[in-house]
Amino acid sequence: MKNTAISGTCIGLLGCTVRASALLLSALLPLATVSLDPRPAVALTVFDPKNYGENLLSAARALEQINNQVTSLANEAQMLINQAKNLTSLPTSMLSEIEGNFSEMKSLLGEAQQLGYNVQNIEEQFNAAYRDFASGNRSSSQLISSARLRWQQSVSAFEHALKAGAVAVGNVEGTRQQTGELLDASQSAVGMLQATQASNQLLAVQARQISDLTAMLAAQGRADALEQARRAAAEEQAREQFSRFMAGTAYSSSSVRMFHD
Repeated sequence: MKNTAISGTCIGLLGCTVRASALLLSALLPLATVSLDPRPAVALTVFDPKNYGENLLSAARALEQINNQVTSLANEAQMLINQAKNLTSLPTSMLSEIEGNFSEMKSLLGEAQQLGYNVQNIEEQFNAAYRDFASGNRSSSQLISSARLRWQQSVSAFEHALKAGAVAVGNVEGTRQQTGELLDASQSAVGMLQATQASNQLLAVQARQISDLTAMLAAQGRADALEQARRAAAEEQAREQFSRFMAGTAYSSSSVRMFHD
């Protein structure tokens, strides 16, 4: 009985051993197969938090640099657009009209007769008409002709002054229109060039106004000067003629027949 029990126990242990060996072999067989396979083994993915954080920080810095570059390019593009606007010319131009106003007043000043605005011409004609008229070698008819010439010059000067004033007043409405259009163009200017051109044209309008005022004052001053010179010359000529009259033959009475007998 003991032998039979021991044999059964041995057989049980042997069976257990055989089953354990079979299980071990079945577990090691895939490992042996994998080790004998010439293909590389599949690597296991290992998560490294520190490396991941460094990579994320590098990506953020790279993205920030890209954003800075995009912003810089946008600023450069806007700068080019502003430069293009600053180089845009003003669509409104009043220079031709302003030049026309200058030419009108200049032409009127050129119409001044005899004693005009030329210094050499004024000196020559003034000496002949206002200084040398009382010389003793001039006859009475010549004195009368000189007086008539001075009167004509004075009247012509007053007419010329009236024309200059009329031109200056006539330009007031044109000045108002030009100033309004240039102010509108200046306020709607898209760049420095347009604003500068509008300002320059406004200065040109102002210069033309000053020119009109200067011409009007010059014409009025010329008329006043000629009139005062005419009066002074008339007084001197009157003294000359009175002196000649007193130095002439004395008056003698004579009979005059007024009615038929």
